[in-house]
Amino acid sequence: MIVAVAIGHELWRALSFAFGMTWEVLWALILGFALSGAVQAVVSKREMRRLLPDDSPKTLAVASGLGAASSSCSYAAVALARSLFRKGADFTAAMAFQFASTNLVIELGIIMALLLGWQFVLGEFIGGPLMIVLLAVAFRLFLSRRLVEEARTEAEKGRLGSMEGHAEMDMSVQAGGRSLWQRLRSPQGFTATANYFVMDWAAIWKDIFGGLLIAGALAAWVPNSFWQSFFFEHHSTVAKFWGPIVGPAVAIVSFVCSIGNVPLAAVLWNGGISFGGVLAFIFADLLVLPILNIYRKYYGWRMATFVLATFYLTMVAAGLIVEFVFQGLGVVPHERDAKVVQAAVTFNYTSVLNIIFLGVGAALIWRYFRYGGGIRMLKMMDRPMGHDAAHGHSHGA
Repeated sequence: MIVAVAIGHELWRALSFAFGMTWEVLWALILGFALSGAVQAVVSKREMRRLLPDDSPKTLAVASGLGAASSSCSYAAVALARSLFRKGADFTAAMAFQFASTNLVIELGIIMALLLGWQFVLGEFIGGPLMIVLLAVAFRLFLSRRLVEEARTEAEKGRLGSMEGHAEMDMSVQAGGRSLWQRLRSPQGFTATANYFVMDWAAIWKDIFGGLLIAGALAAWVPNSFWQSFFFEHHSTVAKFWGPIVGPAVAIVSFVCSIGNVPLAAVLWNGGISFGGVLAFIFADLLVLPILNIYRKYYGWRMATFVLATFYLTMVAAGLIVEFVFQGLGVVPHERDAKVVQAAVTFNYTSVLNIIFLGVGAALIWRYFRYGGGIRMLKMMDRPMGHDAAHGHSHGA
């Protein structure tokens, strides 16, 4: 009985931390996905293929911008990158798009600001483009044409990964001579926004709440003394180098990607990982074990190994550079006060915002099921489908 009570208490503590963090970020998640849905509603995936023909600086900038306007689901980003590559996009540009779509999106910045602080948001949105530049340089130096053609041959085999259907769906509103604002506030724009809002949630809710549960368990069960020893917190110089090196390794085995890794990053920051280590950890959502297996299916073993090596090294390098630049500027936070909090019933601004945005979310969900694709479209998310067939859903208003 005593053991059962003790176990129950520990489980309650873990769930309390998970719920506390969920309540802190709930309104921000809804706002972020609504804004992302609005952007996707007026950005056509058909245009993406045409705009990524090479690895020039201009193309990589376009790829990064398109990625930032895309879904934050890591699996959908990886699937769409392969789709772009198969239909003629440059491999380096496709990888830049893929990285930006999970590391430079609106919702990621909002959640990081709430849980970690503005310094981490600034570090993410400086370090992200920096990593893309480093990745492009590494690809120029080490990626052979033969390996790219081998990867294209493997990609053409069409092996299943995850979220292919979601990646290929184009529900954006066509211009028809209308401005972005006119398209967005039209009935079709409202429906397209609702479609992307619901489907993005359906794509990554497991990652988000899985990350919150894991973060809650780590906060409740793993003492800070363990993390402090693991991250060499008391050896400041070693910690600055060790954090970015070990951060991606922790991410790989965490299995949590998309923005679900931010709560884990908050736990790691409070535990003693360096500033650059937090950034490298968040960058590495595209290297979790299930996604590495998808790279193998999509592009073959050799390219999957190349992607792992180059991504890892550029993530470490970007984390280290941002760490030392921010240290020199005096921007790195001194307090380890990320919001890893237990549940508490209080009526404050967070509660008010959650109530308001739960209403916004409910309105978008209603619109989706009333005028959007409904259950049928949700079932198509993990099935490969023709682009034209997916595009047929874009005008239901």
